[in-house]
Amino acid sequence: MPTDSNPPDPSQLLNGVAPITHLGVLRAQGEDAAAFLHAQLTQDFLQLDLQHARLAAFLSAKGRMQASFIGFKRSATEVLLLCSRDLLAPTLKRLAMFVLRAKLRLSDATPEFALYGLAGSAVKTIAGSARPAWAKADFDAASVVHLYPALGQPRALWVGPVDAPAPAGPALDAGLWLWSEVRSGVATLSAPVVDLFVPQMLNYESVGGVNFHKGCYPGQEVVARSQYRGTLKRRAYLAHADVPIAVAAEIFAASDPEQPCGTVVQVADAPGGGVDAIVCLQTAAAEQPLHVPQPAAQPVPLALLPLPYPLLEEV
Repeated sequence: MPTDSNPPDPSQLLNGVAPITHLGVLRAQGEDAAAFLHAQLTQDFLQLDLQHARLAAFLSAKGRMQASFIGFKRSATEVLLLCSRDLLAPTLKRLAMFVLRAKLRLSDATPEFALYGLAGSAVKTIAGSARPAWAKADFDAASVVHLYPALGQPRALWVGPVDAPAPAGPALDAGLWLWSEVRSGVATLSAPVVDLFVPQMLNYESVGGVNFHKGCYPGQEVVARSQYRGTLKRRAYLAHADVPIAVAAEIFAASDPEQPCGTVVQVADAPGGGVDAIVCLQTAAAEQPLHVPQPAAQPVPLALLPLPYPLLEEV
């Protein structure tokens, strides 16, 4: 069941500029770039302007997430999609199968760009002010995409040419940036958990990752059915464990030691010790004692933490 957490003061920890190496950059370039992505992903790219970004997912025909992206336009004919680096190659290959006669080229542009995470005062120093999640601004050849905050601290992504000067600011440890990603509650899909989740299982409809008013895309019927036909039975939660746990590990509730009730989605070392994680759980299990089994060791108890944003059904 949910519990309070007492992490070190985030205003002291989450403050500065961190290099990002776990994300890759997929480029869609050509006059049909936005229309193509609009037809393939869970978000509206046709109406996307140069002042905003999109959180989006690429789904199988059964509605299961194959990749998640933060996407934004650099021009009317160029869209960049940031995703977990371990998913970039297979996702690029699968998306390319659907290009057909569309006028665009898909490519791995990772070597061309440098990515940095901005937290705390660095957001205001570089971007001028903290803004709502998915707002975007361009500064010369670089773009800054504002993200969901973590523990009250503003956060943003800086994406610029690989040979451009790094954004100015105090150094932020890369591990702390990964912790802030977890504590934001917005999951980034990675290879171990591909094909496990409908977007709502990771709360994507509540954090701007699904548009229910756009045209068809692969898996749309499953997403719509999950949203409008009854209560969702699985949701994303934040959790803490005192020892490391692995992404894709199964989670069990005290009431049923035989059948897993959830999955570990994303993990980062917590500054106060142990790890924090985004987990996907059956909602019925969220009030029970939870644990992650360990080979040749005692099960690891999980303590749920407060979710940092309201769910759409609660708004």
